[in-house]
Amino acid sequence: MTLHITAFGIAREILGARVLPFEAPEAITAGELKRQLLERFPAFGNLSSLYIAVNAEYGADDTPLHAQDEIVLIPPVSGG
Repeated sequence: MTLHITAFGIAREILGARVLPFEAPEAITAGELKRQLLERFPAFGNLSSLYIAVNAEYGADDTPLHAQDEIVLIPPVSGG
């Protein structure tokens, strides 16, 4: 299945795009997606945190993903 991953901030810079089509197996979780992204884009390993939101909620590692889900990468943010 194809997941469409939206990225902001440094995550967008690492991916090189705001939206990344990502081919994934039918049975994939947010945790597995994160592991695959770290393998494909090692620069994510340099971040202090990286969260995956699924349909506007933080996804736990065991959250199942589906092609129609809204998936967003949330990199570390700083405030001021």
